[in-house]
Amino acid sequence: MLPDPAPLGGALLCEFADGVFRLTLNRPEVANAISTEQRNVIIDLLGEASNDPDVRVIVLAANGKQFCAGADVGGIDPGGERRVTASMNRIMGGAQRLVASVLDCNKPIIGAVQGTAAGMGAHLAYACDFVVASENASFIESFILRGLVVDAGGAYLLPRRIGLQRAKEMALFGDRLPAVDAQQLGLVNRVVPATDLAATVDEFAGRLATLPTTSVSLIKRLFNSSQEHSRADAFLAEAMAQEIQTRSHDSAEGVTAFKEGRKPEYLGW
Repeated sequence: MLPDPAPLGGALLCEFADGVFRLTLNRPEVANAISTEQRNVIIDLLGEASNDPDVRVIVLAANGKQFCAGADVGGIDPGGERRVTASMNRIMGGAQRLVASVLDCNKPIIGAVQGTAAGMGAHLAYACDFVVASENASFIESFILRGLVVDAGGAYLLPRRIGLQRAKEMALFGDRLPAVDAQQLGLVNRVVPATDLAATVDEFAGRLATLPTTSVSLIKRLFNSSQEHSRADAFLAEAMAQEIQTRSHDSAEGVTAFKEGRKPEYLGW
């Protein structure tokens, strides 16, 4: 399934085993700030994994002390004359497209967060289906601290995750949110000691890899779209998803195993 296991000269690390695709940010010297090249490769890899039947779960992790400092802005010139809509197009075709690739991926994605997740890095975590964080992890809406407006899907994600008032507090003050507080707000599934982070993520991934993959995919899509739908539309989408899933191998296996009183063996299709 995988291309080069260390694309971009090792700035990203890829590994695939037992249905689990691991994608690791590997620029600890810049707190794993994501370059344009990295961003584009991540989007492509998630697209490939989304459609690969052998991939059943994705882990998004990072090496070093920090998860991700956001976008690498080293090459961006803050001054000078620029074409109208240039910044808008850069964001829509870049950071927003990256977050969308996580939200729209057919496979469940686990974010493994240690240290700081700031700006786009925080939104990358929020877009994941599960977030496991170490006790030293924290999240920062750093845009306001740079005189910028929230981007990378933050205006979409935060109000839906934690409500409008708390989202405004995070975005407008830019305070550091410790992992324990993020868990209380519903942004994080588990907070564990740093020494237990990898094992906890492996446990999540192992469980997800044994589930009926198409069921997981359809449930992810139903939940992600539910807040944009009316009740009637949500009910219809749910019924249609169930209709699709009942045609799958894993649906028949699940029902048969239940009737026979045994543990189902799902193949992911």
